[in-house]
Amino acid sequence: MSGRAKLTLFAALATLLTSWSLNALVDSQAWLLQAALLLAVQSAVGAGARRVPLARALTVAAQALVSLLLLAFLYAGKGESHGDGPLAYLVTDFGALFGQGVRDVGEFAIPAPLTDGIKLLLVSGVLLIGLLVDTLAVTLRTAAAAGLPLLALYSVASGLAGGGGASWFSFLLAGCGYLMLLLSEGRDRLAQWGRVFGAAPRRGAADSGLANGAGGQATAPVKFGRRIGAVTLGLALVVPAVLPSLGGGLLGGTQDSDESGGGVGGTISAVNPLVSLQSNLNAQDNRVILKYRTNSPQQAEQYLRILALDEFNGVKWEASGRALVDVPEKLPDPPGLRAPVSRSAVEVTTSVSAADYYTQRYLPMPYPATSVDIGGKWRFEPAGRTLVGDQLGRDKFQNVQGAEYTVRSLLLKPTAQQLQNAPEPDPAVQQEYTKLPDNLPAVVAETARQVTQGSKDDYTRAVKLQDYFAVNGGFRYNTKTASGTGPQAVARFLADKEGFCVHFAFSMAAMSRSLGIPARVAVGFTPGEKQSDGNVNVSMRDAHAWPELYFEGVGWTRFEPTPRSGINIPEYSRAQTPAAQPSAPAPLPSQSAAQPSTGPTATPECPPNLKKIGECGAAAAAPDTGDGGGPSVTTVLGWAALAVAVLGLPLLPLLWRTRLRARRLATGEVLTAWRELGDTAWDAGVLPDEALSPRRAASRIVDLGRLDAESAAAVHRVAGAVERALYAPPGAEVSYPELADDVLLARTGLLESADRLPRLRALLLPRSAARVSWALTARRTAMATAVSAYLTALRSRLLKAGPTGD
Repeated sequence: MSGRAKLTLFAALATLLTSWSLNALVDSQAWLLQAALLLAVQSAVGAGARRVPLARALTVAAQALVSLLLLAFLYAGKGESHGDGPLAYLVTDFGALFGQGVRDVGEFAIPAPLTDGIKLLLVSGVLLIGLLVDTLAVTLRTAAAAGLPLLALYSVASGLAGGGGASWFSFLLAGCGYLMLLLSEGRDRLAQWGRVFGAAPRRGAADSGLANGAGGQATAPVKFGRRIGAVTLGLALVVPAVLPSLGGGLLGGTQDSDESGGGVGGTISAVNPLVSLQSNLNAQDNRVILKYRTNSPQQAEQYLRILALDEFNGVKWEASGRALVDVPEKLPDPPGLRAPVSRSAVEVTTSVSAADYYTQRYLPMPYPATSVDIGGKWRFEPAGRTLVGDQLGRDKFQNVQGAEYTVRSLLLKPTAQQLQNAPEPDPAVQQEYTKLPDNLPAVVAETARQVTQGSKDDYTRAVKLQDYFAVNGGFRYNTKTASGTGPQAVARFLADKEGFCVHFAFSMAAMSRSLGIPARVAVGFTPGEKQSDGNVNVSMRDAHAWPELYFEGVGWTRFEPTPRSGINIPEYSRAQTPAAQPSAPAPLPSQSAAQPSTGPTATPECPPNLKKIGECGAAAAAPDTGDGGGPSVTTVLGWAALAVAVLGLPLLPLLWRTRLRARRLATGEVLTAWRELGDTAWDAGVLPDEALSPRRAASRIVDLGRLDAESAAAVHRVAGAVERALYAPPGAEVSYPELADDVLLARTGLLESADRLPRLRALLLPRSAARVSWALTARRTAMATAVSAYLTALRSRLLKAGPTGD
């Protein structure tokens, strides 16, 4: 194996070993084999292009083109189909899958499920790094610089994965791959110098470190380089472990996680699970993440609650740090629940199964739960009545992934009168859950007072706030609105009157606290869609946030300010008569249980009071807004242009030669046709020799091209015409009407006698295309010469026209 071939092999191996660090990002390693195979093909294309040889730019272009085509054919059709034909199959679906992979990355926690989109991102990323490494190390012969893309790949993987127990192994693989690449390049460069250390070894030379290896090859520099590499790797692995200040560096990583708390599963600290809620609401695939079966008589009230955000610190709503305890066999009584509401409560049982790709650390369950039967290591947070996955190891926690569990919970049925007559809340609850940041804009409290003006109790104020957002305030539901942070976000939302559930829940909770009503924000899922088999499916777009307000005797009570179709307004909050002015929400994507992916809106004839309780009948279908309805015309045209450019790139040499051949033969000039015949033979593997006479050149083409009698006769006829054109007396006319036909006949014979691969190369990568490079070089040289001559003449004239004395 040649030195360059070894360098190509070690460049691909270094990329593959570094790619191992990406395994920590997904829950399956099945993608790595496919990446290895495609990387091998890409490297083989580069080796073949360099052996031809092709120009460096053409080598890289050929590798990139082959990689793109392989990815397109492997992954096209796995995305969302928006059309028919090869363009939709190879381009539209491929682009849709790439976009889906980007969305999956934002939606799933690490380790993420190996969806087709994420798999495409991983494989294409490895191929891109592999192309950069191969270009730098082999094509440009700078192996040291190839460490930069390898370092970028490892750094991204290590940073996202947060280190972990296997991080040292990933670093070891990446380091070994890079060192092998450097050693391979060093040996190749050393071999180009010949036997520099090839003299016969002196006695004792072995001890001096300059002895030759077997066969006279120099091995001392290679051994010395290996020793340096081993020592370097050892230091990189050992030093971070010895120095505590470096323990969380390159190998261990640092996971600035707010979830770990103090000690193993000791607390639940400030974690905001709303990071992916908006992306879940906008998810196009809307995959099912939970399935459950319940005996609840009111399945529409079966919200699956994850946790409560009870602290508004001036920047965002989040869960305050609280102590965790072991999960008791029977959970404590819900805070604030008293008779007679507790006596009318019904205990229901819900059996839940989570999808394998749902990696939430908090357990979704109905509120208030009384007992939970689930395997694994879980902890209980009493104030929010939340189950949290315990710590299983360094940077690893118990999660809901693939879990099956049973929850017993209470179905509370408070009446409007019971809520209206609720006594003053406990002072500790009142103090903790009415805190607001000092920098909260005054418009929040002012709006709350204006909306609830004239109300005599907290319940009436709460219902008026709910109606303000959901019915008569003119607010619109839109999941595309930026969520925003900080107290100013509430003021902007009140002014713009457009947002999704996070805006409505946060704003109502903040306004309730400004009125002295204890409030917090709950995060979880709406009830989902009931199936014919009795199961209920909860999908990604059922993700939801809602405010919970505290009433003594009832406890934490759900309200629904979000004007979203399909949201179930609680029975106890329907007592108040809504205002006369209905809101006019724009057509919106439905998150309802019945129609999770459509966008209905209430009909204009629907009265506000009926619209509020969801009794307006079937909603009209939303007009197509362009979201998920297929790509736009501009997108299709752009992808089509890209496809034409990519697929047409390999055909450019063929098109150029066809055009040049037609122009040459159309002139009817013998010498021009002779040049075309010479280039055709050159494309077929017969190198030109300008020193030969036309007759000898023709015999050489016939012999090396293995032409049959008919094609050979055509070549000799063209050569005879060239001799007559060169040596005929002045004024003699040379007529040759069959000139073009003979050249084409000779070309056919040359192609038919060639093997398959040389024939394909003659068509797609003709050697005579080098004339283009020669012509450009000559033109550049002539232009440079002309510019230099002009500057020289100009300088001479300036010197002659210099200043003269008086």
